[in-house]
Amino acid sequence: MQNRSAGRRSRTAAAVLTVLPVVAVAALAGCDAGKDGTAGEAAAGSHRPSVTPTPVWDRSPESVAAVGDSITRGFDACSVLTDCPEVSWATGTDSRVRSLAVRLLGPSGAAAHSWNHAETGARISRLPEQMALAAEQRPDLVTVMIGANDACRDSASLMTPVADFRASFEASMRRLRAKAPKTQVYVSSVPDLKRLWSTGRSNPLGRQIWKLGICKSMLGQADDMSAGAVARRSSVQERVVAYNEVLREVCAKDLRCRYDGGAVFDYRFTGEQLSQWDWFHPGRNGQARLAEIAYREVTARKPSA
Repeated sequence: MQNRSAGRRSRTAAAVLTVLPVVAVAALAGCDAGKDGTAGEAAAGSHRPSVTPTPVWDRSPESVAAVGDSITRGFDACSVLTDCPEVSWATGTDSRVRSLAVRLLGPSGAAAHSWNHAETGARISRLPEQMALAAEQRPDLVTVMIGANDACRDSASLMTPVADFRASFEASMRRLRAKAPKTQVYVSSVPDLKRLWSTGRSNPLGRQIWKLGICKSMLGQADDMSAGAVARRSSVQERVVAYNEVLREVCAKDLRCRYDGGAVFDYRFTGEQLSQWDWFHPGRNGQARLAEIAYREVTARKPSA
């Protein structure tokens, strides 16, 4: 009897040891299935509440760096042919503009924790260097507005090729991620240059200023409505649309990047919102509108489509 009981105990223990690994594997499989959104919970009989993941996008960044071109430098917004970074939509301190940095951080916070690395006249080939400078500050957020100068050339044939534009933007994101992997990026669409031409050409002084060479590919011979001039402006418009598609596509590959969904491109600037010196760059009022758009996009629960 004792030997038979011992034998039964041995066989029972062996069976338990055989079943345990199977149960463990099944439990692990159930956990993985649950992560994938399958019916693992029902199979395991678990009623534990699911854990809500922490959102990747922080809607309240505490520092801002800006990269880009003359618009972000506030060019021609305060005086003729001069940068005016205090009215920049991204990092300016002017109370009438209420820049993105001011709206996020307050006036004192914007003054202490924002940096403007944009350059008047910059094309996207300069963006990788600007991004590297921005990364040095490890900001919570970097704003990007670039591309207008790539389309605004002395002739349409000199516009930056779309493939080169893409390569430079991808290189810029790599430069940022090399030193600031968790920095968020807000990418503005390139403004609608053709609409700016249509708005500004009604001002006689503006047309005279344009003759000095501002964005010749779009603004040159502003009143010329010949087939050639119309085709030239259309080619610039198409290139801007292509640039914006590149910005959207590259940004979409980065979890911490938000494209504005074309909000700046779609915005209809009025004469009151353009520089009183060149009727092309945003003036103070226009800079304030850009700040509004950026703040709305950065603080939104979900990015624009």
